[in-house]
Amino acid sequence: MIHWYIGYDPREAVAFSVLAHSIQARATQPVSITPLMLSQLGGVLTRERHPLQSTDFSFSRFLTPYLSDYSGWSLFTDCDMLMLEDAAKLWALRDERYAVMVVQHVHIPRESTKFLGEPQSRYEKKNWSSVMLFNNARCRALTPDYVNRASGLDLHQFKWLDDDRLIGALPERWNHLVGYNAPRADAALVHYTLGGPYFAEYQNCEYAAQWQCERAAMLGVAAGKKT
Repeated sequence: MIHWYIGYDPREAVAFSVLAHSIQARATQPVSITPLMLSQLGGVLTRERHPLQSTDFSFSRFLTPYLSDYSGWSLFTDCDMLMLEDAAKLWALRDERYAVMVVQHVHIPRESTKFLGEPQSRYEKKNWSSVMLFNNARCRALTPDYVNRASGLDLHQFKWLDDDRLIGALPERWNHLVGYNAPRADAALVHYTLGGPYFAEYQNCEYAAQWQCERAAMLGVAAGKKT
């Protein structure tokens, strides 16, 4: 069983649903998908919203090992993504040498704001935490208490690990940053990090057509037909 947690923000509810559909439609192994909804994490995630927090799941993502009982492996991704390949291929990249595995982008945003006018932050290891394969037993530092009190940088820069050598590298195609990375034919998991085609101002972005086709397939309507 592939255990997949997806960040959830009510402003991007359609993004969550389309991503979940794209995962299940291509998977050759059973996939259990769990949305990280703040309404379901009451009493666990208690930290106040930070002014620079652009989504509801900025910090809840780090509860994935705890929610997995610190057992086995789990996958976390942001919701503003589209899966174009079999999830089993990503799952097969698990490597017991590491505590967590990510695409190790060198990403310096050019803009100061992104979707819905949310602030764009710049920091080392930017976007590494948007796709994380957790080796849960080796991530016991991520207790609810730590996630609630640690700084954003401590969490997103993986300072909860003793050594950066515990961070394994995933191929870049498993977190293709739309609008930043050069287009590639083998992109497997595309990330609309600036804003997805479900927002009017990004409706013509790279991979917008694929997202619209996935939404249509999810709704059971012909591609291109408006609902």
